Amino acid sequence: MRSMPYSKKVIQHFKNPHNQGVIKNADAVGKVGNPVCGDVMKIYIKIGRKKVDKGGKAQEGKDFIKDIKFETLGCAAAIAVSSALTDIVKGKTLDEALKITKDKIVKDLGGLPAPKVHCSMLGIEALHKAIENYKNKIIK
Repeated sequence: MRSMPYSKKVIQHFKNPHNQGVIKNADAVGKVGNPVCGDVMKIYIKIGRKKVDKGGKAQEGKDFIKDIKFETLGCAAAIAVSSALTDIVKGKTLDEALKITKDKIVKDLGGLPAPKVHCSMLGIEALHKAIENYKNKIIK
């Protein structure tokens, strides 16, 4: 069985991952794992507040992802997905970040071999969990 090679972008993200590490005072953390392949992803987020100025009037700011880091224990695809995902969502509002799809990540990476596409879903799930954890904290 021949496997599809990884794209150059996947290999770049795997060899030199962006935003890898821990945010010690993170506002929230999302952790997910896949029992089938054994991959585990942890996404740390630090939230900032954007001032929204409409017609010269200061309004309520929107929460945005000021900083994001990840720890991933997994294959090259899982690490590349984590790296690409953090690049894509940094600076976005929480609502914008929640709209990012696995297809956007796969496209950004120049594709993934079919057996590795599930890694992109793992990244999305970890991000959603981190945002959900943050929202649950501020509601309490």
